[in-house]
Parts: sequence; structure tokens; C-alpha cells
Amino acid sequence: MGLGFTIDTPVKVARFGISSVVSIIEDELIEQMRKFHCRQTGEEYVPIKTGEEDFRAKRITAYLNLVHRIVQRQTEQLRHFPFEPGTEIVKYFELLPDDSPAKKLYAEMMEMKDGSTKESLQKQLRTLIVAGSIDVNIMSKLDKANYAKNGEPLPPEYSDAQAALRGFANSELNSSIIFSAGYNPRLYAYIETFSDFLPDENEAFKKKIILKVSDYRSAITQGKLLAKKGIWVSEFRIESGLNCGGHAFATDGLLLGPILEEFKNNKLSLITELMEICNHALAAKGTKTFSIPPEMRVTVQGGIGTANENKFLLEYYQTDSTGWGSPFLLVPEATNVDEETLQQLATAKKEDYYLSNASPIGIPFNNFRKSASEKQRQARIAKGRPGSPCYKKFLSSNTEFTEIPICTASRQYQDLKIKQLKGRNLPAGLYEKEYDSIVEKDCLCEGLGASALLKAGLEPSHNLTAVAICPGPNLAYFSGIFSLKQMVDHIYGRINLLNSVRRPNMFVNELVLYLDYLKNESGKYMDTVTTQQARYLRTFQTNLMAGIEYYRKLVVEIKQEAASFLEEMKEELNTIEWLLRDIPIPSVEVVK
Repeated sequence: MGLGFTIDTPVKVARFGISSVVSIIEDELIEQMRKFHCRQTGEEYVPIKTGEEDFRAKRITAYLNLVHRIVQRQTEQLRHFPFEPGTEIVKYFELLPDDSPAKKLYAEMMEMKDGSTKESLQKQLRTLIVAGSIDVNIMSKLDKANYAKNGEPLPPEYSDAQAALRGFANSELNSSIIFSAGYNPRLYAYIETFSDFLPDENEAFKKKIILKVSDYRSAITQGKLLAKKGIWVSEFRIESGLNCGGHAFATDGLLLGPILEEFKNNKLSLITELMEICNHALAAKGTKTFSIPPEMRVTVQGGIGTANENKFLLEYYQTDSTGWGSPFLLVPEATNVDEETLQQLATAKKEDYYLSNASPIGIPFNNFRKSASEKQRQARIAKGRPGSPCYKKFLSSNTEFTEIPICTASRQYQDLKIKQLKGRNLPAGLYEKEYDSIVEKDCLCEGLGASALLKAGLEPSHNLTAVAICPGPNLAYFSGIFSLKQMVDHIYGRINLLNSVRRPNMFVNELVLYLDYLKNESGKYMDTVTTQQARYLRTFQTNLMAGIEYYRKLVVEIKQEAASFLEEMKEELNTIEWLLRDIPIPSVEVVK
């Protein structure tokens, strides 16, 4: 969801039992939002300035503690509201799924006439109110080293990701940290230095680890690496490789359905194996070991659009829960989308969402053509000044021209790279292609945080107000601006918010995205390809073929959909297979 869109979502929705995730890598944005919410709630704001030692971690800790206090107060206030129309306590229970025991008890209470029995049920219902979890996220690859004012490098623990981890570990939260974007050895090694991630005498954790993974192999590999340090993974969060918001990881053409099937079939053995490794490491530390396996949740997100899909994922794959992200960008009660961007999203067409190369870290990035940030990027190119001023430097990793890393979206880097390109005297067509690949990189540090500041009525630093936004392609099937209740009702099948654009099953949508991705990747290498690239493309195609065959067999298990919908799904799979076979894949035998 980017840096700013859910930066204070817990303050907006946690009291209603809705869990959300706060990105904690951008300490400047966090400090600005701490100041804002201190003023909103009447708490004293004491600035944590950049000159202070360990200011990044301190800012994060202070902000998370503030959010925790606010949510605690809100939840306690909610518990004391009367059960009357329009109150937050009524909203809490009405948002719950209809098959929830608490919702059933609430419905029973509402049918009763006033009296001692009704009062007793109301008292019981108040005890069932639980706030949603205030979880946090670190994208593991964003771990830039930092420097003192004299230019000397700071110790490794002051890097961006490690400082963010320390900020969370030192907070009062009893929640989870989500690591995404792969394995970071230095960061993972740092986890075990904090006791909150280790089991206490009751074999419980104050803070838990969630790994966002794109396939089973990644889960078991990273799970073992952490288990060897005595760290238990409490949840594997499976995300569609391409049908998701933000950065996209296409893996090797492995599709969501087969991945979920592998988790379903191997979850018990995964728990058993990781517990054995973890206990061995904990015993070596002289720490409490597990007598029984701790909870390990398997959850899924990315491209879910209907209540039927949501139910199928929970029931057939036995997942513990599902995650919905991009549709909530259309819910002002839940996320921070400025008015201009919100209106653009509410009226967007399918073609407005696309997979780009805009991210400076070199990973495909789901983008929005109508964003202010994209318009700004094009305007800078038109003026002959491509690139962005680089103040925050979170994505600075390139040392091609400088000793200290700089960002490939920066004006400094793009100016140097274009000068180098001009010196190569390339043919016009090839020059334009290379030039476009340089200037496509965009500033995400400023753009992904600007919306939160604008919505809060704050002035973004250096007047960089252009908003970047990274919705998943599934948002193309939602048009309009919705209330929190409307979106939750859609998720649980009580209403339908989908627009008139025909929407195939989520698995088919993902498959089409992978087909297009393979087509584009294959086109890059038709003239010059290495053996490794050719094998990758062939493996990718083979995995997609296997995925199509898997879905053909899965159709009979999808009980929630109409027969006509399932027949269309079969026809779509046949068409995709034909298109997939038609993609020219370079042969290993003819590579150069």
C-alpha cells in the first residue's frame, strides 16, 4: 500500500476489529504524522530531531506508542457506547461477518425486548470487543547504510531496516512485523537480539514474525533460516506475484492456486520441521523451548475481488484469513488518498493500471497512469530536466558514478547516465529505448508519502506534492468512493460493489498477467539471449502450462459460482493456453 496510505489506518479502523499494516521505513513521514496526531488528540509533541542519536528508531517507537495509546482509548470508549443506531459499538458488530458467533449473539440481543436478559447480553458483547492488530512492515531490501555528518559510515545497526526493526522492537505494541521482498541476512540476524521475538515462560510471544512470500520454497527456506536462530514464523502471508499492489515478483511463473495447494498439503510437515529446528536453537540459547507447536497461520492476498473468491480461499485451501488491500484505497475512512487522486481512481479505466519499471530498486512496480507523480515525471522530461531532487535517499543503491550510493530516479544519476548514453553514439532507435529506460525511474520516497500529508492538511517537504500510488490491477473492477461499511459488506457478500467491467475469476486474471509478462520478457531476448535467460523463459512457460492444467481440474471444486461462470472459466483457460503456446521462446540451442 505504499509508505503513507496506511500510515495511520489503525487510528481510523482498529477499534472496529480491523487489522492493518503500517510501513515504518520512512521516519520523516512518521515524525510528521506523530506531530499531527499529537495535536489531534491533545498530547504533547516533543520533536525527535535528526541530530539525536538513533533518531530513526526513536521516531518509530514514539509514533507506534502514540498510535497504540490512541487505539486503546478509542476501543475503551467504543465499549461504553449505548447499543443505539449510529453509535460505534453498533457499527462494530454490524461490520462482523454474519456467521461470526459474536454477530449471532448481537443479532439475538437486538431481537430482545428491554430487560435484564438483554442487559446481560449487552454486557457480554462489550467484553467481546477486540481492537484490530497494529502490525508493521519492513521491505527487507530497503536497508540503506547511513552516514554521520562528517561522512563516516555509521555502524550496521543504524541502517534503515535495522533501525526500523529496533523502533518496533522497543515499542509497546503486542503485534507482528511483516518482512517482505525477500531475505536480508543482516536484518534477520538482528531479530534474535530482541527478547520480544522469543517465547516467554508461557511459550507466548509479545511480538511475532510474519513473512510475505510468493511460493512454498521461499517460505521453507526463510523459515529454516529464522528457526536456526530460535525465531518462529507465526504467519506465512502468500501474495500473488503480479496481481497485487506495489512491487511485483513474478517468480518463475508459479501461480497462486498451485502455490496454495502446496501449502495446504505440506503445512503440518512444515510446522513439525520448523519446530524441531527452532527448539534446537532455543535449547542452545538456554531459552524456553516449545512443548507444543506454536500457531502458524497461512494467509493469502492479491487480486481477491468477490465474497465467493474470499470464501473459496478460506474453505478449499484452508487458509486462516485473507487480505484485501487496493480496494480500500477507495475508502476514505480507512486510507489516506488525497482528493485529486481519489477522484482519478474512482473513475479509472482498466488500461490506467499497468506494470512499470518506475521503481529505483529494479523490481517491477504496479503503477497508475493518471497519478500526479507520473504527470510530473513526464513534465520534467519535456523540460529537458528528467529525474527528481533526492532528499530522503531511502532507495539510494547505485554506485556506478559515485562512491556513496545514489538513487536511479534522482536527477543527479539520470543526468550522468544520459551523458554516458550520448557518448555511446547509438542508432536513434536504440538510443531512444535506452533513454526511456533511464527516465522511467520515478521518486517513490516522496510520492508514496505525499498523499498522507495532503489529506492531513500538512505541507510536504520541499513542496513536493505530486502523489505516486501503486494499486493492484484488481482495482480496475471497482469504480466509485465507498464507506467502510460498504467495502466490508462487499467482502462478506452482503452487497456488490463491482463495476460493469466483466471480471473473470481471480486465478484467470492472474494467469493473464503472467501471460503478458512472459510475452514481454520473451520479446526482450529474441535477438540476444543467454542460456540462463532462455532456460528461465522455458521454465516460466512450463510452469504456466502446469498451472492451466491445475485450474482445469480445480474448476469442479469451485462450488460458489454459477455453472455458466465456470464454463466461461474453462473457455478462458483454453484461450490462454493457445496464446501461451504461441509465445516464441528462444531455444537454448540457438542462444548467443
